[in-house]
Amino acid sequence: MRAALLHSEGKTMINRSMVIAGVIGGLVSLAGYQIASQTAEPSHAQPAQAMPAPSSSLKALPQAATAVPQSAAQVQLTFAPIVRRVAPAVVNVYARSIVRQQVNPLFADPLFQQFFGVSPEMRQRVQQSLGSGVIVRGDGVVITNRHVIEGGQNIIVVLADKREFKARVLLSDARTDLAVLKIDPHGEQLPTIQFGNSDNVQVGDLVLAIGDPFGIGQTVTMGIVSALARTQVSASDYQFFIQTDAAINPGNSGGALVTTDGKLAGINTAIVSRTGENAGVGFAIPANLARRVVEGALGGGFKVPWIGASGQAVTSDVAQSVGLGRPGGVILKSVYPGGPASNAGLRTGDVVLAVDGAPVDDMQSLNYRIATRKPGENARLHVHAGGGTREVELRLALPPENPPRDVSTIGGRNPLTGAKVENLSPAVNTELQLDLMAHGVVVLSPGSSIAAQQGFQPGDIVRAINGAEIHSVSELNRALANAGGQWDMIIDRGGQQIHVTLAG
Repeated sequence: MRAALLHSEGKTMINRSMVIAGVIGGLVSLAGYQIASQTAEPSHAQPAQAMPAPSSSLKALPQAATAVPQSAAQVQLTFAPIVRRVAPAVVNVYARSIVRQQVNPLFADPLFQQFFGVSPEMRQRVQQSLGSGVIVRGDGVVITNRHVIEGGQNIIVVLADKREFKARVLLSDARTDLAVLKIDPHGEQLPTIQFGNSDNVQVGDLVLAIGDPFGIGQTVTMGIVSALARTQVSASDYQFFIQTDAAINPGNSGGALVTTDGKLAGINTAIVSRTGENAGVGFAIPANLARRVVEGALGGGFKVPWIGASGQAVTSDVAQSVGLGRPGGVILKSVYPGGPASNAGLRTGDVVLAVDGAPVDDMQSLNYRIATRKPGENARLHVHAGGGTREVELRLALPPENPPRDVSTIGGRNPLTGAKVENLSPAVNTELQLDLMAHGVVVLSPGSSIAAQQGFQPGDIVRAINGAEIHSVSELNRALANAGGQWDMIIDRGGQQIHVTLAG
């Protein structure tokens, strides 16, 4: 299967075993993520031993598989009461954008343009993406996936009763792949789905997936929760998925994963598939994180606290070396001076086993647990250090902007001309999902001039020019101007240092 790579600002999101891909058909792109894997095998979920009744008014199924139904209620066992209550709160989301394309790709070659004195001929076409969304507040607040509305200039929300509303974006967050929209129902209170506590979801629970697969109309599918705490699905630092075998297909993105008591368990986001269609392995963003994003959108912005440390999963070898009985937890490999972890007494080599009683097994799960809390709150960490374990109370804070933010476009005549750059700081590193201790100046966009022609990419970090270390945009501009026509540069790209010499 040919897969497209997914890019986010400042970072290329690539997973060696899985790649999230969009499914595009004609002018309509069904905005449901697919994850192509050459090694993934079909999931063989074990059936639940007993199926709880979806409505309190209905009796449970007989325990014996061969038993004959004993009452009309058992014969008519159905999820219809739950679907009637929650389905009106699941909407379609259409994002319309204007895309400019070159009529003749040959004209894009700068040498061709210069030699023949021509400019690339451009034409416009309309591109639409289709996804789903969930009304979470009666006055018209809708949550969906960011990739559903990304790049859309005209976003339309269609209710289950076919009414259409123009939507405005309150928040679009690349880190969580969530977006919050607002429509104006003119004083009417719209149907909603109440947030559930996704921490209470268990493997084996029955769930319903509601959305608009393939644009054919609202569809309800049923399955179970196949796994929890899936973090190796995307490269985002905050992705922490609920896995389900409920059928999810392109177009379901942004729709609801609902528990049998009618609560929102998660936002359907991605699938694992070799064909682009449902293969019984789907993923949803937990409702607890979705709730925090909505609260942030309505309260001045989604501000993610930080722990002030970075780490990696504990392997068998690491567990043996630090005295743990089995692999598990996150071993800290760097602790930011003066950050929350440092202030709480954590040090490099300590192993965080759990946050507020919830086990963590890698840095993504640790970041997720922190992201569901608010700055200023306390988190209790269960930590292994010095041969024993202890409880550590850590006060969460926002990452500092040191040095201060400075977003600039490089001018003059040098290899970075036209590039949009920014000072790195813990705050910027967190937003761009870069290494905690990264310093220097990051390329946000190479633009379309000299910097792009020289091969600079979003996420490149300029470390040094002609031997002078770069810590800020002002130092970068000074070093570029004083280079004397030759720039000996050290660039950090994805953790690897590139040494390049450019002359002009």
